[in-house]
Amino acid sequence: DYPFHRHVSGFTSSLRTSSAEAFLPTSVDLANGLHRPHQKPAILRKISAAQQLSASEVVTHLGQTVVLASGTLSVLLHCEAVGNPKPTISWAKNGEEVKYNDRILLQPDDSLQILAPVEADVGFYACNASNALGSDSVSIAVTLAGKPLIKASRAAVINTESPAVAVDIGSVVKTIQKANVTIKCQVAGVPEAKVTWFKNKIKLSSAHHLHDGFLLIANVSLSDQGLYSCKAANLHGEVAESSQLLVLEPPRPLPYLEDLTAVLSSAGPSTRSVLTSPSGTKLTVSPGSSALLGCAVNGHPTPNITWLYSGEPLSLQHHLLAAGQILQILNVSDFTDGEFSCLAQNEAGLLTQKVSLAIQEYQWSVNKLTACSASCGHKGVQLPQLRCLLDGAEVNTSYCRDTPKPSLQPVTCNRRDCPSRWMVTSWSVCTRSCGGGIQMRRVTCQRLTAKGNSVPMSNEACAQVSKRPVDTQNCNRQPCVEWVASSWGQCNGPCIGPRLAVQHRQIFCQTKDGTSVSTDQCSVLPRPLSTQNCWTDICGVHWRVSLWTVCTATCGNYGFQSRHVDCVHIRTNKPVMEHHCAWRPRPSNWQRCNITPCENGTLLRGGEAEQCRGTQEGRVVSQKCCRGPC
Repeated sequence: DYPFHRHVSGFTSSLRTSSAEAFLPTSVDLANGLHRPHQKPAILRKISAAQQLSASEVVTHLGQTVVLASGTLSVLLHCEAVGNPKPTISWAKNGEEVKYNDRILLQPDDSLQILAPVEADVGFYACNASNALGSDSVSIAVTLAGKPLIKASRAAVINTESPAVAVDIGSVVKTIQKANVTIKCQVAGVPEAKVTWFKNKIKLSSAHHLHDGFLLIANVSLSDQGLYSCKAANLHGEVAESSQLLVLEPPRPLPYLEDLTAVLSSAGPSTRSVLTSPSGTKLTVSPGSSALLGCAVNGHPTPNITWLYSGEPLSLQHHLLAAGQILQILNVSDFTDGEFSCLAQNEAGLLTQKVSLAIQEYQWSVNKLTACSASCGHKGVQLPQLRCLLDGAEVNTSYCRDTPKPSLQPVTCNRRDCPSRWMVTSWSVCTRSCGGGIQMRRVTCQRLTAKGNSVPMSNEACAQVSKRPVDTQNCNRQPCVEWVASSWGQCNGPCIGPRLAVQHRQIFCQTKDGTSVSTDQCSVLPRPLSTQNCWTDICGVHWRVSLWTVCTATCGNYGFQSRHVDCVHIRTNKPVMEHHCAWRPRPSNWQRCNITPCENGTLLRGGEAEQCRGTQEGRVVSQKCCRGPC
């Protein structure tokens, strides 16, 4: 219905892009252009319709639309460009470099020829001209039977700085907020296709459209995220392409972190916490304590957080909580003073926040002296008193055990003559150990000088200061006592061994004149025994045994012998009741004997006769024999 040379109105301008500062007009003289000074490339546009050399061959310049039909055997796409130096020509299809083969050919004049075109050849072909000064590009659409065609891209575009970004439909666009995003939907088709835009499958009003089917999303915000679709339709069919728009928000610091408050409440009172900041915060902690460092950031998509210590990855023991936003240090003493950094990064940017860790040190302090050891004389000293401090507060001295102690020098004090005073010697030994004695000491009046000398003084000099101490006193006034024992009682108890019967006596505490007093008064004296083991005549017994009788058999299993066993008194050698000897093991009164096998039939002594079997010269023989005790 539509001839191959049918031109789609307005399509030329929508497909043209150039980096040249000024475009050449279509009437430019090619010959004169080549002799101009250096200039950027410019591709020539020819508004004339495509030429149909025959029923099967189409020749066209850029800026046209080629409609393939079933009888089309060849399509020749011309590309002429001017520039100095001479531009280099290259071809691309749908944004990718054309791969030449025996059907798609690059002609000597840089024209692109497609032989025996098929449906796979449908698309947008771009001629790119470039030299050292710049480049120019113009596209031409090749459609199948006039069906709509959309120039699509599969690029991923990330914009983190520019206030405006333009992409072809089909791209994935990630951009910062407040940027202006233009999505280009370049369409070809015969007749001209109608373009309709959708967001998340909901049709957009025409207020969003720009000329030539472009879509402008101005001042992008998070609410503009979504899937934008461009649908091109004419009477031959319809086609659609989509672009995903994702709005990026670079990481930014937050003033608080809720998860840090929750973790801190369960960590215990000794745990310190702090939030990192771009300018750096400072945390001072005690040795051996734990700390929670928070990285309060926000962004879209959610930033990934990496922790560093002094610019290096963490290697010592730690825990990461709340998806990495909280760094838990179990023992700050594992780290020296240094800087922790949290790196929050997403596709929109990178934010670094820092915190400096300062570990307090336990220190010895010498700022106090003990009381003077003397009020006068020559020995008064004060010793420096060591205190263990942490951040100016006194703590247990055990915390400073690993810190070297400072050298301490005693300080002299009160080095002056002492007032006269009574001096006494030690008491002498008491003259008696009990019953009342006396002990004495020497009392003198002396004065100790600052040089350590003791100067005798008159008793009157000391009497003015204090009363004279006594030089005699009573001692050991307690009565003299002793332990007295009665005679041993009868030896009683069963005989369970020599001298194991028991006898008792009474023990008394009394004075020298025979008066009984409480046993407590004799407690300092060794107490005599009140019980002892003893031996009685009836315990002098032992077991007496006779000789063994003759064995009842010379062989076999039934021989035995016996003897008499009696309990007799050692002194009288007369038998007594056996229970008197029960504390000694009783000897056996019988035993087996001669229990070796019999080689031949053997006649036993006495007892009941029975058949006895044996062997003699290899023959079994029998004879009456007996067994058992005779």
